[in-house]
Amino acid sequence: MRSSHPRSAAVAALVATALATGLLAGSADAAEGAVSADPIRIHDIQGTTRISPLNGKQVTDVAGIVTGVRTYGSRGFWIQDPDADDNDATSEGVFVFTNSVPTVATGDAVKVSGTVGEYIPGGLTSGNQSVTQISKPTVTVVSSGNALPEATAVNEYSVPAEYAPAGDPAAAGSINGLALEPSRYALDYFESLEGMNVKIGTSRVVGATDPYSELWVTVKGWENTAKRGGTIYGSYESQNTGRLQIQQLAPVAQQPFPVANVGDKLTGTTEGPLDFNQFGGYTLVARTLGTVKAGTLAPEKTKPQAEQELAVATYNVENLDPTDPQEKFDALAKAVVENLASPDVLALEEIQDDNGAKNDGTVSAEQTLTKFTAAISAAGGPAYQWRTVNPEDKKDGGEPGGNIRQVFLFNPARVSFTERAPGDAVTATGVTKVNGKAALTHSPGRIDPANPAWADSRKPLAGEFVFRGKTVFVIANHFGSKGGDEGLTSHHQPPVRSSEAKRLLQAQAVNGFVKQILAEDKNADVLVLGDINDFEFSATTDALADGGALYPAIKSLPKAERYSYVYQGNAQVLDQILTSPAIKKFTYDSVHINAEFSAQNSDHDPQVLRFRP
Repeated sequence: MRSSHPRSAAVAALVATALATGLLAGSADAAEGAVSADPIRIHDIQGTTRISPLNGKQVTDVAGIVTGVRTYGSRGFWIQDPDADDNDATSEGVFVFTNSVPTVATGDAVKVSGTVGEYIPGGLTSGNQSVTQISKPTVTVVSSGNALPEATAVNEYSVPAEYAPAGDPAAAGSINGLALEPSRYALDYFESLEGMNVKIGTSRVVGATDPYSELWVTVKGWENTAKRGGTIYGSYESQNTGRLQIQQLAPVAQQPFPVANVGDKLTGTTEGPLDFNQFGGYTLVARTLGTVKAGTLAPEKTKPQAEQELAVATYNVENLDPTDPQEKFDALAKAVVENLASPDVLALEEIQDDNGAKNDGTVSAEQTLTKFTAAISAAGGPAYQWRTVNPEDKKDGGEPGGNIRQVFLFNPARVSFTERAPGDAVTATGVTKVNGKAALTHSPGRIDPANPAWADSRKPLAGEFVFRGKTVFVIANHFGSKGGDEGLTSHHQPPVRSSEAKRLLQAQAVNGFVKQILAEDKNADVLVLGDINDFEFSATTDALADGGALYPAIKSLPKAERYSYVYQGNAQVLDQILTSPAIKKFTYDSVHINAEFSAQNSDHDPQVLRFRP
């Protein structure tokens, strides 16, 4: 569980002392050179790179106007020098970390003495950029009620089109030591405004309000627009420079944060200091927040399959277990029936064991599935049956004690399951021939569970189904998460995506298994689906498709419709269905019912594919 604000006071109290080494060490020569008979100004502290030339130094009587006061989380206030220098690369604002409720007010003219430091939200190993700040301050209020420095307008004209410079190879790919070029790179532009009073005008919401009272907008309404109002993340070079996270300075107990969905508008002027945090990077912390104007976005409904079409779907139901409220079961069930049109086969990810996160050795999900299938029937859906393989306790990752796994639901009135020597958690299913056709040795069964690729991760679940006399192989997956990857705003450019290595091995294992099926029957109908946790343009997806064994069906959609998840204002693909070469004609639908909305039953959108075997 993350804290209610990007930086907890406990973590923030560590501040700069641990950072005056290695990557974030300021230049001692530069620091000494900056110290002169003239008073130190805020732009002297900020300097022309991401790291202050005065990092670790004491400063005295730094003058500024208070532009915002934060009384929770990382407590402190921002000051800005109203008398700017003529260098666009140097910020005129800085955060003063007090570690207690500040005693100043917005509009106060103050002089601050303290220690300059570089605070890294998330810690040294996170890859995050640092925030230049003054800590352990002594504050003198000179006067009150002063006009604030005019806010710098952040808009489609001011934010550069290019996202970030390439990192310095001599510094492990870091951009920390590079001179800022705010007219050329978006990250440099925002860094040159760090701590300053900024404003945006009416902007489209591209990331719905989350449980932590924040949302995302774009100041570039035309940038990689999704069909339904979001912003498409379509390649590693399409970071979408117009995105900006919005929070508010007022505690939510005093001023509730507005509820917004993707496609809504944040109208009027939103103004406040520009912060940087570990959950999205540059963030406008609003002193004045615009008004949300609701759009018309509604959850999608896919069309029902025709009589001769097999409908196969995948849905990550986000740690479903019997301790969840009945309302969650009912809402998910209603979505299966009304939004997914009761698919014939439904692969579920994140079905937890019968007591959820309670860590007592339970691995059965019988109660979870009984409760869910009953809810589907009550919602007017079919009497689904299920097949799964229980995992070994604590061996598949996910929430500790939850023992998440993939599960097949199927409608026995439309499709039958071929049960053949059902496997267990440690037994690998293989490929053989039965009556001259490809068949699984264990159905249901797990693919290569002893492979190190699946260590502390969900093992693929394979099963054989028969629809109108034709066998269809379905492989349900939940690949390793992106945990540990650096964010797009990392000081390493490009960011380090360490989690990809594991998913690449997982994709190769699944691809190899599909090739075994196709070696026995090149015309076999095989569907590989689930929460792949990676993009349609990723090396993971390329490895799944290797040799033409599979085709990522989401690529059949227009680019503006390719997404199943919204992260930090980027609409992106994590959930997929891939088809074998025999499945030449199909219809595909990414059914947008969760990711774009503040009220969610899961954070993923389900996927449906219909075809005639």
